Amino acid sequence: MRVLGLGSWVLGLWSFVFRRRSFAFGLGSSIFWSLVFCLSSFFSFSQVTTSIDSTKIKIGSQITYKIEVETKPNSLVVFPEGQTFSPLEMIESYAIDTIKNKDKYNLIKKYGLTQFDSGKYTIPRQKIIIGDKTFFTDSLKVEVNNVVVDTTKQGLYDIKPIIGVSKKGSDWWKYLLLTLLIIGVIGFLMYWFIWRKKPLTEAEQIALLPPYDRAKLALKKLDESHYLETDSIKEYYSDLTFIIRKYLDEKVYDRALESTTDELINRLNLLKEGNQIELSTEDIRNLESILKRADLVKFAKSAVDVELAKIDRDTIDIEIDHVKEALPEPTEEEKLLDEKYREELERKKKRKKIIITVVIGVFLLMATFVGFGLKYGFNYVKDTIIGHDSVELLEGEWVTSAYGVPPVTISTPKVLTRIDLSVPDEMKTQVTQTTFIYGTLLDMFSVMVNTTSYKNMGENKIDIEKASEQSLKSIEAQGAQDIVVLRDKFITPNGAEGLKTYGTLKIKNPISQKVQEGNYILLQFASENVLQQIIMTYPTNDEYADQMVTRILNSVELKKAEE
Repeated sequence: MRVLGLGSWVLGLWSFVFRRRSFAFGLGSSIFWSLVFCLSSFFSFSQVTTSIDSTKIKIGSQITYKIEVETKPNSLVVFPEGQTFSPLEMIESYAIDTIKNKDKYNLIKKYGLTQFDSGKYTIPRQKIIIGDKTFFTDSLKVEVNNVVVDTTKQGLYDIKPIIGVSKKGSDWWKYLLLTLLIIGVIGFLMYWFIWRKKPLTEAEQIALLPPYDRAKLALKKLDESHYLETDSIKEYYSDLTFIIRKYLDEKVYDRALESTTDELINRLNLLKEGNQIELSTEDIRNLESILKRADLVKFAKSAVDVELAKIDRDTIDIEIDHVKEALPEPTEEEKLLDEKYREELERKKKRKKIIITVVIGVFLLMATFVGFGLKYGFNYVKDTIIGHDSVELLEGEWVTSAYGVPPVTISTPKVLTRIDLSVPDEMKTQVTQTTFIYGTLLDMFSVMVNTTSYKNMGENKIDIEKASEQSLKSIEAQGAQDIVVLRDKFITPNGAEGLKTYGTLKIKNPISQKVQEGNYILLQFASENVLQQIIMTYPTNDEYADQMVTRILNSVELKKAEE
């Protein structure tokens, strides 16, 4: 972390307080008031009276600080709020009691104060506003004493060991199991319907047979039919001629199914004359006779005897054998081409399965993205999948803690780390500060909480606007450019009022020389002698960073909320 850079950021806040040499007067005034200190202090103005119930307490005990105001019924009275009693800590602010006294009202406001370190302390002057006038109380001295423990009677025990705190487990494993289950179901369905070798149907098994075996099987199925028993001669001859035509189409002439009988017979004669098939003239004549008889049965509704139909069936059976014998034996090259053809078919089937799998996978991914996008927003889903620093911080485990004295309670995505900033020797006796940070100005997202306490300020008051100007100069000294400054009043959720300085800036990385644009917010709260600051920087056009900043601003408290 750039500790030195942040140090210069904070140190600039001190110069405006100590620009005048007024500490000698402050020290003298504190000595004077210590001489005239008493349990109650009364003002020359009879309208305001203050008192405390005790000037000596034990560590952690409560002092009741009371302010009583006598005023007219129509006057507005504003009592102190927040940690204005530092170095004592306000632990409770009681409701205002109102007592009517003739034509006036007595308003009584009580505060519960305490301190957890022994020593002598001074309750600073408090400001009360009555109508358009401002009144200041006197400072009061309080002594905080240690609790005396008689070690001869009080038992001493060893330090207890560190007890591990069981962290509440998340439900990530449930989402993992659900994801694995969905992937498993999708994988099983794709295997079952796409990649699994399915058992072949009867039609597929027949289609894989060689043409000769397929033709012989078709004749057997024709015998098992009941065409002849029911005198369905037309259907019988249609199936019979289809069997021989199909066989010839696959082995002899590839247009046998669509050719007429005369065209088919002429083609067989030409093949015979060309010595391309060793088929006898008698075989061709038998085929011609059966085919023409089938044409007469199918188209002329000629009557054929059942026994003749059986003879024609046996003749076709014989002619199929003769055609097979007449065909030349396939060469090795033809066999190799057939093998390559089958392998190519297998590759095409596998490629088809891969394409289907990829298409289904892409569709499921797109459907999932669209579904989550419609529910959570497309940018959020995209940033969650790809990864986004702001998303990880926003959805991480946030930490709520109190930093500094008096404490600043704030919720941040990461715990703030305390750093010790060097204080000039001449200021060590006048200034006490604590600083807690996460990130740096170069990280664009950063959070810093700083508390600075001033001693012996006398009549000097912290000018919160000048403190804001000094902080901006310190930011500019670290490399910020083109700082746009806007100011507004800021009120915490529990009512503490401060100044909000915000706007845009540009940061130049000294290594990469890249200029980044960002936003900044500077919150400042001032009491009598304490300046509390919260400084945030975050990138522009980052909706997740905007949500984080809003969450942080809504969590700021300068004191515990009253229960």
